[in-house]
Amino acid sequence: MKNIVYFDLETRLSAAQVGGWHEASKMGMSVGVTYSTRDKAYHIYTQDQVEALIEELRTADLVVGYNHIGFDYQVLQAFTFWTLADVSNNLDICTDLTSRIGHRLKLDSVASVTLGNSKTAEGLDALKWWAEYEKTGDPQKMLDIARYCCFDVKVTMEVHKFGALNGYVNYVDKKGETVRVDVDWRLDW
Repeated sequence: MKNIVYFDLETRLSAAQVGGWHEASKMGMSVGVTYSTRDKAYHIYTQDQVEALIEELRTADLVVGYNHIGFDYQVLQAFTFWTLADVSNNLDICTDLTSRIGHRLKLDSVASVTLGNSKTAEGLDALKWWAEYEKTGDPQKMLDIARYCCFDVKVTMEVHKFGALNGYVNYVDKKGETVRVDVDWRLDW
């Protein structure tokens, strides 16, 4: 059985705090989460465990994420000499959809219409939780980040599976109309 690894991470610092999105490698990682189809389990990593995360991504048969090549891998670049986009097989759903429709969509924009469910929080919430954790050491704040990140991985996985099984996903355009986007994300290997 091939191992598909669904992936997302949350950072310690915002783009504004490090000088812009082009400085993603300076943001640090608070939590990284994967779901492995081989293990049928979620794996949660802190920055202290980033080498194990990178190894899981590097050795997966396919890594599926939402803007993981354009963002998450850039964050991880500070921790590895590997260029993860070059040493792993990837499906970046955000990049694929952008190439098909000509503009970027948020994960929530796709999930809410395609699946009928949406994200539980926003990335800014994860940054607040990290700041609170740093200040207080309250482990509940790390659990909040991990829970949020796990849910994003689950939503990414559900969007991917829906698209793979049905050949399309949906989103709502600026006029409030539901738009269908045909995709080719087969799971037949």
